[in-house]
Amino acid sequence: MIRVDLGQEEIPTYWYNIVSDLPDLPPPIHPATKEPLGPGDFYPLFPKECVNQEFSKEKYIKIPEELREFYVRIGRPTPLYRARRLEEYLRTPAKIYYKREDVTPTGSHKLNTALVQAFCAAKEGLEYLTTETGAGQWGSALSYATSMMGLRALVFMVRISYQQKPYRKLVMKLYGADIVPSPSDRTEIGRKYLEQDPNHPGSLGIAISEAIETAMKDEKAKYSLGSVLNHVLLHQTVIGLEAKKQMEIVGEKPDVLIGCVGGGSNFAGLTFPFIEEMLSGREEYKVIAVEPRASPSLTEGEYRYDFGDSAGVTPLIKMFTLGHDFVPPPIHAGGLRYHGAAPTVSLLKSKGVIKSIAYPQEDVFEAGRIFAMTEGLIPAPETTHAVKAAIDEALKAKEEGREKVILFNFSGHGLLDLKGYEDVLGL
Repeated sequence: MIRVDLGQEEIPTYWYNIVSDLPDLPPPIHPATKEPLGPGDFYPLFPKECVNQEFSKEKYIKIPEELREFYVRIGRPTPLYRARRLEEYLRTPAKIYYKREDVTPTGSHKLNTALVQAFCAAKEGLEYLTTETGAGQWGSALSYATSMMGLRALVFMVRISYQQKPYRKLVMKLYGADIVPSPSDRTEIGRKYLEQDPNHPGSLGIAISEAIETAMKDEKAKYSLGSVLNHVLLHQTVIGLEAKKQMEIVGEKPDVLIGCVGGGSNFAGLTFPFIEEMLSGREEYKVIAVEPRASPSLTEGEYRYDFGDSAGVTPLIKMFTLGHDFVPPPIHAGGLRYHGAAPTVSLLKSKGVIKSIAYPQEDVFEAGRIFAMTEGLIPAPETTHAVKAAIDEALKAKEEGREKVILFNFSGHGLLDLKGYEDVLGL
């Protein structure tokens, strides 16, 4: 079976909340007092219902029927594919499956949470949402979502990505969003970084700081985040919940689960519903989080409390971090250029539940080229990291002479990222 589809009626009716199975998850704390923060501390920044989900201990949180209808509109349930041609190319006994999140209108998994956050903001009577974006996948998703919900989006786009990815900007503008290169002269934080370096390449941490500063100064706006926090990763679990049903249809149990990691949203979306079985002792999987060597927070960072942004205006969260003042090199995988990883993902790494690996840019783009030649799909630069790990695991199975079932998240297409392939591969 090459492709596995589910019917519209099989879209999940709930999100899986891994926080319920991680009672020792360290809470966010106040930078000055070091005291734990609660929902009331976050209401001024995020839509109220998103905050309630952030602090919820319920294991399963119901998806509103109106949102399930929007999930149908964006192409959910998404298909699961068997990478037979890649298997043949690698001459491996491994079976490789991938969950296609690139089929959404904006080309990535990000709409799964963007729609929820915009839905909650509209219910609250807000006029617009502010956010940051690296490669533009998240900014595109929130621009689409706010348009669908009758809101506006103000997107601070990391400057190097703003320069590298002109068509991502156009996508966002077509959905009615306002796009600003970060660091910018619109905020005090942005002006500070521009004074230090007028050609500053920017980072997700700086863009987050600018988006938060803007939202906090306007009562008609709230801030929206594309990764890292619990409620964002929660919304993405529709990916893994669907994938579990699809793997059951083909009669396979994955041995290896793979996703790329910047903050952790697509990785968590695929793996958390499977990890729930690990935490309860029912199953055992090898779970691999894949990062760029240019920003290897899980692989080389320290597990400690740190700010989620560069300016230090967010609460402190415990995560694997390279330091909130870390500015990564201007690699093309802009969505992975973040100094830290989600608290839940970080805790799982600290417990040894998941593993991490970091690859250089040249290796992952070559993996993307191989995938394009065999499977016919051009992965986003971020997604090529997962592709590379899947290829490596398949080659290990070949060396060991044993069958292995590999499942990875094809988190987004690279049709608007071709400059990266041209630059890195010299095409």
